[in-house]
Amino acid sequence: MESEPEGAPAEATTSVVTGAFGFSGQQIAKRLLLRGEKVRTLTNHPQPASPLFGRIQVSPLDFGATAQLTESMRGASVLYNTYWVRFSYGGLSHERAVENTNALIHAAEAARVQRIVHVSITNPSIDSPLPYFKGKAELEQAIQSSSLSYAILRPAVLFGEGDILINNIAFILKRFPVFAIPGRGEYHIQPIFVDDLAELAVEGGQRSDSYTADAVGPETYTYTELVNMIRTAIGSKSSVVHLPPVIIRLASGVLGMILKDVVLTEDEIKGLMADLLVSHRPPTGRTSLETWIKSHAQTIGGTYASELARHYLSRGSGKDSGSA
Repeated sequence: MESEPEGAPAEATTSVVTGAFGFSGQQIAKRLLLRGEKVRTLTNHPQPASPLFGRIQVSPLDFGATAQLTESMRGASVLYNTYWVRFSYGGLSHERAVENTNALIHAAEAARVQRIVHVSITNPSIDSPLPYFKGKAELEQAIQSSSLSYAILRPAVLFGEGDILINNIAFILKRFPVFAIPGRGEYHIQPIFVDDLAELAVEGGQRSDSYTADAVGPETYTYTELVNMIRTAIGSKSSVVHLPPVIIRLASGVLGMILKDVVLTEDEIKGLMADLLVSHRPPTGRTSLETWIKSHAQTIGGTYASELARHYLSRGSGKDSGSA
């Protein structure tokens, strides 16, 4: 483990954030630093160009090195966990991600970490046929059975600078003549601003009670409404069409070959159409997606955000950050 960054208060609280250079992890780490805390990150994707680099400790997220993983969390009071994988690829799978996260939980217990703030997903179910939602439910049970106090946050979809889903919807709308929606598009989605999620996470880290809460924004859209809202905000001329899910899956495969990425998986289409990315509880985020997109209309979708390039094809064994 690397030495402490210079200038950190000697008696400052220490927190550990998985993937502090990633999409949601960096926002959590920034808020912790503003509170005067020391931050360590466990990551397979160090980013020397990040403004956080040099301000936080960096240790590998090596699930096979149990002793090292435990030592990396020694002296920390809270673990903020954003680690997960979006889809199975290569040697990674949701089942493997569950095993890895269980190793992380056990290491935190061995290091005497007091609390975990864990990023889950809306509507997880131990009986779900979808490995993503089933795996998230298994991890919630593991955390609830651990010795750690916990705050489990369940976001649907995250948006903000550096996100993948909303950015890539805009990218396709800006560059292709047609945007295809699976089925009738009447299923719902309730995105939350990544900064709002980070605020909820840090608030959760300061509490001592154990709880589970949905982390969702103030606006709920049908998927068709979401696409049309983005289309209007960015001035796209693309035609929005509705196609059977099987055709969407084939088209996503072709588009993926063009973009050298996995654009949309069959399980993701099923989860979306099953109305799993929406909450039935009051919103906990404050930031309007529509307002944010209008203020970023010129830049959103300017470049394609590749999931494979960002999280799977670089060094490491799994995605550092993000959910849903």
